[in-house]
Amino acid sequence: MKTIISALIMAVFSIGIQAQNRMDNVKKQATENKELILLNFSGSDWCIPCIKLHKNIIETEDFKKLETENVIVYINADFPRNKKNQLSPELKKENASLADHYNSKGLFPYTLLLNSEGKVLKSWEGLPSENALAFSKEIREIKENQK
Repeated sequence: MKTIISALIMAVFSIGIQAQNRMDNVKKQATENKELILLNFSGSDWCIPCIKLHKNIIETEDFKKLETENVIVYINADFPRNKKNQLSPELKKENASLADHYNSKGLFPYTLLLNSEGKVLKSWEGLPSENALAFSKEIREIKENQK
């Protein structure tokens, strides 16, 4: 019984640490792999432009190639409203901290392209006007110009 309780406590503790350090982990990965960071603020269950952004850009093969080809590390700071979609308290806290730092105006969707140190290279307010291929191409060009 002690083993089960200890394992549960360790699991809960590790989830909390992971959530608190998500951006630090992303920065570390981006540095190691010479990637950029794409940070997206969304309201996944209430913001229609956010839902369109995810469906028409983020969930496409063109976008996913950016991740698999080590162009970007993607991180989503989501702010759902429906009770069934609520995040863990740790993740809510981290997303709020990211919003305080990068999205003080509370824009949704709001997407930022950052270097591995967290410096903003480009931002998109609202739903980007380009399609997934053009959006991905623009990110690739910005990465090439960083070399």
